[in-house]
Amino acid sequence: MTRFLLGDIPVEVRFKDIQQVRLSVHPPDGHVRISAPRRIDMDTVRAFAMSKLEWIRRVQRRLRSQERTMLHAYLDHESHFVWGQCYPLAVREHDAPPLVELQHNRLLLQLRPGSRHERRRALLDAWYRQQVRQAVPPLIAAWAPMMGVRVGCLLVRQMKTRWGSCNPRSHDIRLNTELAKRPPSCLEYVLVHEMTHLLEPSHNHRFKALMDRFMPDWRQRRHQLNNPPVRQEA
Repeated sequence: MTRFLLGDIPVEVRFKDIQQVRLSVHPPDGHVRISAPRRIDMDTVRAFAMSKLEWIRRVQRRLRSQERTMLHAYLDHESHFVWGQCYPLAVREHDAPPLVELQHNRLLLQLRPGSRHERRRALLDAWYRQQVRQAVPPLIAAWAPMMGVRVGCLLVRQMKTRWGSCNPRSHDIRLNTELAKRPPSCLEYVLVHEMTHLLEPSHNHRFKALMDRFMPDWRQRRHQLNNPPVRQEA
């Protein structure tokens, strides 16, 4: 791995057996990562990064703004998103087993008296993870025969830099728990994206052509995924 400064922005570079340069800006702080073909030199990488400088700064500003607005205290009336809809959190302390339940106009979090912030967060994270686990199998059943692919194991977990990933050899797919906070169309887009990688591992012209064939509106879904509404705290 190599690093260089693009003005005041640190950039991490990894050379791989790929065909095209890939640049990505990752949450939560907007760090920049470039994957580059082994055949090109660092001057070419720097020039490519410089051509994307305005876009990098724009994405970094958006990520940092979202990070400031999306911290939670897990208290009554706090806003939380479930499948793209915003619900106030209702915290109820009872000497009974913990419970998270989406009701018609609120997200109920029931826990034992004195439960700390970490416990509240863990309960909600586990609930979001279960929402994704329940939503994905019907989607796989619908898309797999249409695309002509086989999906192995499905893993759902917190991921800091990706919405999903896959292993083309084992056909395993990993999805980010946070997808349960986005509209269902976003989950479907990420799943189809990763299933398409089972046919074409890189983001080349063939991959984009396959996505165009399977999901013609995938670019709109990607925009919706990466530009969520800002959460407002009560």
